[in-house]
Amino acid sequence: MADERSSKTASSEAHKHTNRLAEEHSPYLLQHAHNPVDWYPWGEEAFAEARKRDVPIFLSIGYSTCHWCHVMEVESFEDEEVAKLLNDWFVSIKVDREERPDVDKVYMTYVQALYGGGGWPLSVFLSPDLKPLMGGTYFPPDDKHGRPGFKTEGKRSLGHTNKNALVQSGAFAIEQLSEALSATAKSTKVPEALPEKAVQKCAEQLSDSYDSKYGGFGSAPKFPRPVEIQLMLYHSKKLKENGMPGEAKEDLSMVVLTLQCMARGGIHDHVGGGFHRYSVDECWHVPHFEKMLYDQGQLANVYLDVFSITKDVTYSSVSRDILDYLRRDMIGPNGEIFSAEDADSAEFEGASRKKEGAFYIWTSQEVENILGEHAPLFKEHYYVKSSGNCDLSRMSDPHNEFKGKNVLIERNSTSEMASKFGMSTEEYLKTLGICRKKLFDVRSKRPRPHLDDKVIVSWNGLAISSFARASKILKGEPEGTDFYFPVVGTDPREYMEVAERAAAFIRKHLYNQETQKLKHSFRNGPAAAPGFLDDYAFLISGLLDLYEFGGSICWLTWAIELQNTQDELFLDKEGGGYFNTPGEDPSVLLRVKEDHDGAEPSGNSVSVINLERLASLVTSGSDQYRRNGERLLAVFEKRLKDTVMAVPLMCCAADMFSIPSRKQVVVVGPKSSPEYEGMLAAAHASYDPSRTVIHIDPTDAQEMRFWEENNDKIALMAKQFLFRQGRCSRLPGFHMQSPVYDPSFLSHCCQNDQQAKVDMLRVE
Repeated sequence: MADERSSKTASSEAHKHTNRLAEEHSPYLLQHAHNPVDWYPWGEEAFAEARKRDVPIFLSIGYSTCHWCHVMEVESFEDEEVAKLLNDWFVSIKVDREERPDVDKVYMTYVQALYGGGGWPLSVFLSPDLKPLMGGTYFPPDDKHGRPGFKTEGKRSLGHTNKNALVQSGAFAIEQLSEALSATAKSTKVPEALPEKAVQKCAEQLSDSYDSKYGGFGSAPKFPRPVEIQLMLYHSKKLKENGMPGEAKEDLSMVVLTLQCMARGGIHDHVGGGFHRYSVDECWHVPHFEKMLYDQGQLANVYLDVFSITKDVTYSSVSRDILDYLRRDMIGPNGEIFSAEDADSAEFEGASRKKEGAFYIWTSQEVENILGEHAPLFKEHYYVKSSGNCDLSRMSDPHNEFKGKNVLIERNSTSEMASKFGMSTEEYLKTLGICRKKLFDVRSKRPRPHLDDKVIVSWNGLAISSFARASKILKGEPEGTDFYFPVVGTDPREYMEVAERAAAFIRKHLYNQETQKLKHSFRNGPAAAPGFLDDYAFLISGLLDLYEFGGSICWLTWAIELQNTQDELFLDKEGGGYFNTPGEDPSVLLRVKEDHDGAEPSGNSVSVINLERLASLVTSGSDQYRRNGERLLAVFEKRLKDTVMAVPLMCCAADMFSIPSRKQVVVVGPKSSPEYEGMLAAAHASYDPSRTVIHIDPTDAQEMRFWEENNDKIALMAKQFLFRQGRCSRLPGFHMQSPVYDPSFLSHCCQNDQQAKVDMLRVE
């Protein structure tokens, strides 16, 4: 089971030290429960102790799968001298950034604003009233490599000659940041031409930073930033629609090379599936080995998008690779999807220290011993060498940590390699799959990386979206397509079941049906932290995909409920836009309107798209949805003009919102018909982020009641269908006189039925 590797609250071995974190549920806090540092969790007990002793607070923020967090723990927090300094002169607080993103946001913003950069572990010294005094990221215990040591920084915060000035400076910084990050709209909507210009400008700037050799936008370290891929795909589609196929092809080619290089690189786990967090070099080879759920959900979606455009099963296979990895390793017994796997693990059972990447890397001898006669083929295909292969870039392994080790990377053409070994391409791919399975079986016996089995609502929302979309988009794969390990070859319908189980878990365990409010996360029960903007926005997006790609009407009903709650808790009704927190916790000093689309999209960007989709689905409340969306975009007008690279998804959202009428496809008929799945798959076969798909079974009383209350035009279509059938209680199957399984037909209907905005696919 995937959850067997989760952190344990109890241990068979005796510990020299135990602190308050032993009572927590967060895997990250539990990792520090036996440090000699007298840690407190974030809360009033710690704040009161700092006020009582009149000492500063040392705040340490990280997460359980963070490599440098582990390094700092070993070097500093397990060091008795450092612990004595902290215990004597500070109140020390440990925060899991995944459990409390609101707290992390405050102090990360401060460090980034004052020092020009940030990251984890985040280390900040605070006054007893939580105002920041100074901060940074990773501190070694002593000064080295030009970095100030932890002991130096701790003593500096204590020995400052004018503590009042330091406190006042921190308070002033928070005030300034609060003003800067909670902008208000100066108008009700953005200028008419701005959305299209923003998309164009962002695409141009991304093109300028494009790496034509290895793909990706920008230099090393390279992060898979799916929001950039989404922007380029969206812009490519607009260019094609505007009669510029050459320019559209250029944009698409950048995306294609990027996704190919990522899939062939070491950032992709060739043996077990899924993607690591980022590559330390420019060629996507040597990764930072942790695996994050938010990456998997977003990457599966962009690979699905490119499959929808190209119909090349290379991309559908990678999306399956990601989703099959999640199914195998990251899903709990009740359908919940866990948050991350660690970068570090022990090289062997009983090892005293863990090493980064130990679970994933191979020696040449290991490969030969495991694969036997197929070893030469496999080694050449994946660039495996006896001296180790982390030599493609000076950035790949600057400290020789992986000397003699190999991170698998594909550098040769499959067809050329097959020809070299005298095999058909199919036989060659099958052989590689068999080899990967053998390595997987051996790797499974190694000490596994730590699994953070915390369930985060927002990240589950991203994964729900990808599973739901895969259930229909993958039906476009040619019949008889072969799949090779670690891809399982699942019937796409099973992916819908995964999505629905994950959504059902959240509804049962993290949603209060009376208050209609979410909790943020779950581990051994719901965490105390409330749901934040990202939780609502990402989950609503996932639920809309769950419905549109064939799920029950109950998911759409819940999405509407959640949107109402989101508006109640986070909407700035006077200034426009959404705050990131409910604003109920006085210990959280900043309440900001987040707009940055980075490794994860911003809650505001996703919310604009949600509002547009909801306004297209239902007529009840649609005007308010549009007003809120227009006002939200007006809040970020300056960003859409001046700093588009920071908001690629918001650029797309603004352009979608500017289109007068969103395209709709309405599928009407009995869902019990075996052809129904094919009809929905046809409706979703082409790439079009500005399309809404509505499906209704006129024999389902619950669905009819929903549409009568929320969009009577859809209900009328269903009633007309029943009338045409003579109001029969037993309906026949599909009879199609138009080629509705042809995506070009659907695209043609949607583009040319501008008056009604609707292409209605009926069961006749």
